Amino acid sequence: MSDFDLIVTGRVVRPDRILDDGYVAVRDGVVERIGQGPAPAARQRYNFGSALVLPGAIDSQVHSRSQRDQEDFIWSTRSAAAGGVTTIVDMPYDDGFLVCTGECVRQKAREAGEQARVDFALYGTVHPDHGPRHIADMVAAGAAGFKFSTFGTHPERFPRIPPQTLYACFAEVARSGLIAGVHNENDEFVRAAEKSVAASGITDYRAHGLSRPPLSEALAIAEIYEIAAATGCSGHVVHCSIGRGYELCGAYRQQGFDTTIEACIHYLTLDEENDVKRLGGKAKINPPLRTRRELDALWHHLAAGNITVVSTDHVSWSEDRKTDPIMQKNASGVPGLEVLYALLLKGLEERALSLTLAARLLAANPARLFRIGHCKGALDIGRDADIVVMARKPHRYDPAASGHNVVGWSPYAGIELSYRPVATFLRGRAVFDGTQVTGDPGIGHFVSPAVKGTY
Repeated sequence: MSDFDLIVTGRVVRPDRILDDGYVAVRDGVVERIGQGPAPAARQRYNFGSALVLPGAIDSQVHSRSQRDQEDFIWSTRSAAAGGVTTIVDMPYDDGFLVCTGECVRQKAREAGEQARVDFALYGTVHPDHGPRHIADMVAAGAAGFKFSTFGTHPERFPRIPPQTLYACFAEVARSGLIAGVHNENDEFVRAAEKSVAASGITDYRAHGLSRPPLSEALAIAEIYEIAAATGCSGHVVHCSIGRGYELCGAYRQQGFDTTIEACIHYLTLDEENDVKRLGGKAKINPPLRTRRELDALWHHLAAGNITVVSTDHVSWSEDRKTDPIMQKNASGVPGLEVLYALLLKGLEERALSLTLAARLLAANPARLFRIGHCKGALDIGRDADIVVMARKPHRYDPAASGHNVVGWSPYAGIELSYRPVATFLRGRAVFDGTQVTGDPGIGHFVSPAVKGTY
């Protein structure tokens, strides 16, 4: 055949090994060959020497539209491209627009498609009054999974789904073969703890963690996995901050159930006694950042293979919504797309863990989780040529410096990072050159799962 369209050379990182002096050969936007040694001819060649050539990340949890007229896909996918994230899975809790019907999924896909600079998949959800009524149509519209919550953040935008309704929804999702992902905090326990903290007069950084104690999370996780076991549904916990949660997930897996669990990068990077104390509202997240001891426990579970995927739970609140001295008045959530890969590589290297774990936790496993492994998730023949190149360029992270984030603040500001993205390719097309995002709005594709359910 004729020369390839694109050759990328460097240290090619796969889920099971690293190919020194490796190359990835691309034709028509798809990986056609992976090898070592002299690379074949191509119309475009990028030689990155000893830099890491990794699969583009799939961020399993992004909130592009939590604040109206703030970020949207125009900015979230710009941050993604600059961080080596080539697919985002966007959450259904948009400000003023709950994505809870097939038409809502279709509308959001159309609107995101006009803005996205990287590919995207979409979660669907349900309104408490509808139950499972619209799940089949959301599957038909291309939803990659379903998100529910055991805690009521807002009755319309982010509602609690009670156990009996959750059971009916899981049973319906099970028919599709997709995952049911759940926000894992026990509503009654948190409400009681919030009242207790308010009565105590504590309003500083400690208030948030005290109002959402670890047991409130563990109770919700047990409920999620029991309902999954009872319905035969693939049950997924979308963010777990406590070691006990990973133990519960492993126990259900040992019993033969398809349970999975997600660690956000902030739980692997930041802790309560140092970072929440220092940052206040800019480190307010649900579930909360925990102690350094819990952070270390999560790394133990990561090394043991007990974490399914790592995500950001990215949301770019305007700074005025994150700086109230009364901790509980701040919005929950932080941005992270631009540094997801760099932060995980930093943590792996500091703990002498294989960098292949990054390819597994940020690409291969998320692709499998959302049933998009037919096209995403690996530097493998026949998969989309989604590639990020991470070069060793030590630097102190400044979220305002790049211009690729809608906000200039980050809880990770000032952290020393060893690696920096120097190139991102989406389906073989360069969308970030190490300085500028070159991918235009609208080049991102809506990615739908390959489902084998009974619909």
